[in-house]
Order: sequence, then C-alpha cells, then structure tokens
Amino acid sequence: MGKAERNRARNARERIAAQQAAARKAEQRRRLLLISGSIGLVIVIVVGFIVLKSLAKSPAQAGGGGLPTSVTSAITSVPASTLAAVGTGSLTPANTLPLKTITDKPLTASGKPDMLYIGAEYCPYCAAMRWAMAVALSRFGTFGPLKGIHSSSTDVYPNTATLTFLNQKYTSKYLTFTPIENENLNRKVIQNPSKAQMALWTKYDSSSTGVGYPFIDFGGKAVLTGPLYVPSVLHGLTWAQIANDLKDPSSPVAKAVDGAANYVTASICKMTSNQPASVCAATPITTIEGAL
Repeated sequence: MGKAERNRARNARERIAAQQAAARKAEQRRRLLLISGSIGLVIVIVVGFIVLKSLAKSPAQAGGGGLPTSVTSAITSVPASTLAAVGTGSLTPANTLPLKTITDKPLTASGKPDMLYIGAEYCPYCAAMRWAMAVALSRFGTFGPLKGIHSSSTDVYPNTATLTFLNQKYTSKYLTFTPIENENLNRKVIQNPSKAQMALWTKYDSSSTGVGYPFIDFGGKAVLTGPLYVPSVLHGLTWAQIANDLKDPSSPVAKAVDGAANYVTASICKMTSNQPASVCAATPITTIEGAL
C-alpha cells in the first residue's frame, strides 16, 4: 500500500470518532422527530420499512446472510501451494505495513493465545482484512457458517463484498478468535469491547481523534492497526468471484488477499509458538515472521 493510500486510510480512520459523534446526534434528532409525529404515521412508516427490508434482504445487508457452501469452502480451503506461490503478493515491504511485533502481557482466552479483532461492518478497510483473516485462520482451525455483507455505500471503496464476524463461531486447538464488530452498516454500536480490550485498542491504535478500524492484537505478540492492502482490488466483485480468485496465484485478488493472509498467518504463528509446524514452517511464513 503506497504512501497516498496509507494517508487516505489514516484520514479515514481519524474520521471514525467524528462519524460516531455525528451518528449519535442524528439518532437523538430522529427520536425527537418520531416522538413529535403522530403514532399512526410512525406505525405506517415502521411497517413499510419492515416490509421493504424483508423483500430486499440479502447477504449485503445488516446482520449478513449465509454464504453458499461452495463459496465458504473456497474461502476456507485455499491450497497451501497457492499461498506459497503468492508469498507477499502485491503488498509493500513489511516495514511499511501497519503490522508490528510488540512485547506485552500474553493475551489469552480459554487457556489459549487469543487473537482479538475489532472492526465495523460499514468499514471498507475491515472489509478487505476479513477476507485475509478468514483465509489465514482457516489454516489453524474451523469456522462455523460464514455470512456475507457489503461495506458502506457512502464511504470510500463503497459496497465492497466482504464477510461479517458478528457472532462468528470458530474452533481451534491452537488459539481462540475473539471478533468484535463494534458498529453495523448504519454506524450504530452493536458490540462493545470489554474494558481490558478497550485498553489494548487505545494503547496501540489511538490518535488525536480516537481509535480506528481495523485493529487486531495477536495474543500480545503483534498488532495490526490498518489494512494490509487497498480494498479497490475487490471493487465490483461478488463473494463467489473473490472466493474463486483466491486459488489463482496470478489473480490480483490472490496477490492482495492471499499475500495479506500470509502476513496474518505469520503473526498467528508468533502467538502459537509456531504451531502447527505444518503451517508455521511452510513457505513463505518463516521468512515473513522473521521480518515482522
């Protein structure tokens, strides 16, 4: 990701706090308008809204919808040979990426190293990173059914096809995965981090305007504070198209997503003490891990 894109990402992240404040004010104004209106009109509007939502509901909307089994399979079973062939893909050198090794108290859950993710469903940069996270985490464990959404239609890189990790199930004998989708597509808070999680988020990913998305803490061993690639590579593609491109190492999608997935994999290997060896000793994970 070039300097202009990094600046763009940083500026977008710095707008988050202002957007959250504006959203809260807008919600207060909306409630006042509803109270002052007639009860009958409110009922008509609400019923109409529910009908429209039920007619138009798809994986692109709030809460997400289940992806077809074939799409889930393509995301969670990218061949190791493809990942090795991609290497770092189209990503810039490690020292220019928003990913770094840290020395902190081990972050654990259920007796295992914990990978903490904090993002938002509307966030286009989170949209990009969820693909890479899903590919990487699938090398260490098993996801429950994956759900698809689009990022916000009013933000940069609008309507990017992605996943949501809201209430996502994941099992692994090597680590736990704790996903927090802090806000939904309408920028309303739907999951709050705990006090301890908020402290980590603030410690490693805050600016003068507050914290930003996406944020990942890899068990207290490494942190990610931004996207590893530009979401534009996913523009106009469906979930199925992106998933199918993941297995083609020559595709722009694979060079971005799989390249990022290899960085995420190397970061996970740091927290699992390089277990399993079948993943952490594979090409190019050892090289990437050494460069972090």
